[in-house]
Amino acid sequence: MKLLIAVINDTDRIEEVLTRFLEIGVSGATIVDSEGMGHVLSQEPPAFAGLQSLLARSRPRNTTLFSAIRDDETVEKALAALEEVCGSFDDPATGVAFTVPLDRAVGISGGPD
Repeated sequence: MKLLIAVINDTDRIEEVLTRFLEIGVSGATIVDSEGMGHVLSQEPPAFAGLQSLLARSRPRNTTLFSAIRDDETVEKALAALEEVCGSFDDPATGVAFTVPLDRAVGISGGPD
């Protein structure tokens, strides 16, 4: 089992991501409104004034998605769905996505994901 964590910079795309997740068998995710470090630090002038160029490529708010996924095949499908909806994570200001091993989880339904 893996925990998929994705920070999606275009918050307007989250519903489409969740719809795609349902289509591939991911039946649960937690969504949290979040804020990037660059945005937070840029609020403290003048020491971090150089972050303005970084902010020009990013959005002030983003969405962080957490999903426990049972098998590697579904993880790969979820990562592909994220890039289909959001664009390449290699492009600046798209977001980030990664997985971490999940050794134990309670309170997760017995569904296919």
